[in-house]
Amino acid sequence: MLFNLRTLLNKAALRNGHNFVVRNFRCGQPLQNKVQLKGRDLLTLKDFTGEEIKYMLWLSADLKLRIKHNGEYLPLLQGKSLGMIFEKRSTRTRLSTETGFALLGGHPCFLTTQDIHLGVNESLTDTARVLSSMTDAVLARVYKQSDLDILAKEASIPIINGLSDLYHPIQILADYLTLQEHYGSLKGLTLSWIGDGNNILHSIMMSAAKFGMHLQAATPKNGTKMSLTHDPLEAARGGNVLITDTWISMGQEEEKKKRLQAFQGYQVTMKTAKVAASDWTFLHCLPRKPEEVDDEVFYSPRSLVFPEAENRKWTIMAVMVSLLTDYSPQLQKPKF
Repeated sequence: MLFNLRTLLNKAALRNGHNFVVRNFRCGQPLQNKVQLKGRDLLTLKDFTGEEIKYMLWLSADLKLRIKHNGEYLPLLQGKSLGMIFEKRSTRTRLSTETGFALLGGHPCFLTTQDIHLGVNESLTDTARVLSSMTDAVLARVYKQSDLDILAKEASIPIINGLSDLYHPIQILADYLTLQEHYGSLKGLTLSWIGDGNNILHSIMMSAAKFGMHLQAATPKNGTKMSLTHDPLEAARGGNVLITDTWISMGQEEEKKKRLQAFQGYQVTMKTAKVAASDWTFLHCLPRKPEEVDDEVFYSPRSLVFPEAENRKWTIMAVMVSLLTDYSPQLQKPKF
């Protein structure tokens, strides 16, 4: 019997008093899971096949249904601990990881720069070995991707990229789950990136084609490594999903004036949306500044930013479960 996730989620949401509607989530036939991610690192989506990324999204949907909507208790990580290294502050990454790991029965341990200085008071090699002896996995939000690479090389436990200068894979998983819920499928969507050529764009570039999605990107002439166009309207034309991010990342504060000048004309507005596809939606990983996107777009019914933020929790939970357990989703595999 075919499993209609959209109907089940909506009924469960109404039963639990949630004002939440999933419009177009399509499911296919049950498939035996052949993907095995246990023990792997998640440093960049470049290292994962399309089927492996789809599996993490499938698992995310499964956990969201069973825990949020069905009210099940799934202590899949009971007895396990997570080291959380944050060189950069965060609201969504910290909350989603701490609450998600605890909800699955595990114990997260948060470490700031006051607790741990990567490669300063202790070598990265020594830190990796110590953490390996005391925790089951590490999520690190760092300035340099190279630090993650060393941690992964020296640790005997999974290392997860919570953000680096090059990539932000856990954000992209949340974005894709949000779009899957909204459109019912990712294949054939056109993603229009308007903003900085940063870690978010890099992660999209490493994964979108694996789902059959198209990418149009506009970035200013500011020394980024890759630029497809400098015209925001050209990038938005025909796009299903308009995406932007902060123009000034942590560590770039001294460049604020210069960067704001470079991004003149890049604000996402209804003028931008007019050249997009008729079913356009908007994503932003937050926190948002008004110069990046105006209120009319940001708070419009087409904006998916708050479901996108919530899905950070379900996708990071899926990452932890897939890297630390042998659990297989009970939900039928969605069509991607």
